[in-house]
Amino acid sequence: MTQTRNTLLERLRHDPSAKDLPQLVERLEQEQPADLPLDSDLLSGVWELRWSSSTQPWLKQAPWLDNLQALDPENGRGCNLLRLRGALGVLAGISVQADLKQLEGCRVEVRFRRGGWVGPQLPGGGRLQLLRDVQQSFPAWLDITVLDQQLRICRGNAGTTFALLRRDDLSLDDLFDT
Repeated sequence: MTQTRNTLLERLRHDPSAKDLPQLVERLEQEQPADLPLDSDLLSGVWELRWSSSTQPWLKQAPWLDNLQALDPENGRGCNLLRLRGALGVLAGISVQADLKQLEGCRVEVRFRRGGWVGPQLPGGGRLQLLRDVQQSFPAWLDITVLDQQLRICRGNAGTTFALLRRDDLSLDDLFDT
């Protein structure tokens, strides 16, 4: 592990609004570039957005909000979920579900399918939800630029850079319908 990576992880965990995050992200992309064809199994899991270069409020980190992304490339699916942190978070959230496809190099194609409100898990399986089809005229994509067991950095087709940390306390089943 490099000093850059250690510093970036520390900032993402404890000070995700630190002014030096963009420079740390760029430096780590040069020091530890992703090799997605070799490490694609590391993509799978639940990731928490800790920093992004976007100005959109739903792409920012907030102490009261879980901004989660579940990736299940083996089954070609992904999910973004915004929910309140803490006990109320399991009651409802806003979800966008997508089909994923790994392309050449470090690019992952994302085709959003449906999105809306998702409620709690039901005792017999499944969950309450109110989802609508998403009309997407062209696929989005993410270039995975750094990937290891704890950290993922990616750049999207709209020019946004994202830094995410793995959430080992959550499973894919926690975010996808079961």
